[in-house]
Amino acid sequence: MTNPDPLAPHIRTQVLIEALPYIRRFWGTTVVVKFGGNAMVDAGLARQFADDIVLLHAVGLRIVVVHGGGPQISEAMAKFGKVPEFREGQRVTDAETLEIVRMVLVGKVGRDIVSSINVHGPLAVGISGEDAGLIAAEARDPELGFIGDVVSVNPTIVERLLAEHLIPVVSTIGSDAAGQAYNINADAVAGALAGALGAEKVLYLTDVAGVLRDLHDPSTLMTELTPSQIRDLIAQGVIDGGMIPKTEACITALDRGAKAAHLLDGRVPHALLLEIFTDTGIGTMVVPDGGQREPT
Repeated sequence: MTNPDPLAPHIRTQVLIEALPYIRRFWGTTVVVKFGGNAMVDAGLARQFADDIVLLHAVGLRIVVVHGGGPQISEAMAKFGKVPEFREGQRVTDAETLEIVRMVLVGKVGRDIVSSINVHGPLAVGISGEDAGLIAAEARDPELGFIGDVVSVNPTIVERLLAEHLIPVVSTIGSDAAGQAYNINADAVAGALAGALGAEKVLYLTDVAGVLRDLHDPSTLMTELTPSQIRDLIAQGVIDGGMIPKTEACITALDRGAKAAHLLDGRVPHALLLEIFTDTGIGTMVVPDGGQREPT
């Protein structure tokens, strides 16, 4: 049969050749991926995400998935007749809402991600931050109810799963010393966990191209930033809204031991592969102050 596109084999070969040095470089390293935004709610992108995670695992990366589930929580609350309330972007979480959050994150969203990965084989295991003392938390503000902040991370359970060549899928519920559960921002958990694992990278899938100097101009994408530059941009109002906790989570990851953090547009098909396995990458990379861009 005649190939209708004679360039296609050449292009595919070049893609594989370009990926090879990155596969060699990142084999055996730990990469934390925060899954959220449109990449989570769009069925096609969610399937591609699972495919990408399995491919990264297959070429030797130690992958940890951390997920949120804000839209799914709000949908479930509506079914129970509860109206979501937010204060400064934080969901007010009473005891009943907390049970809904746990049900959705651990019992629905986490299970769906595990199932989509395990289509390719028995690879993924769902866990909660409550399991084996993974995430120690404390209340952020009494007015927010059971919204928590990460106090510490004990990555032992995650490290054991990785040692068994499995893919941990982490739901972001933590608990305090008395066993009280808290709903925790998934960006913060991903950053803290990446730091505790000494991850090579933590990648955040978002609904924007990265950090833009002008939100209305994609050409103003800043491809590399340091923590000090991020703090300046927040003070200037360039970084605001939902990008503040994401960039702060990047800083936390670096402060606690991760080597690099990335903000990627999860609406781009196979964004993870483009960032990790191509010369140019996509999105915004955050490196330590004084750090150097990764060699290409």
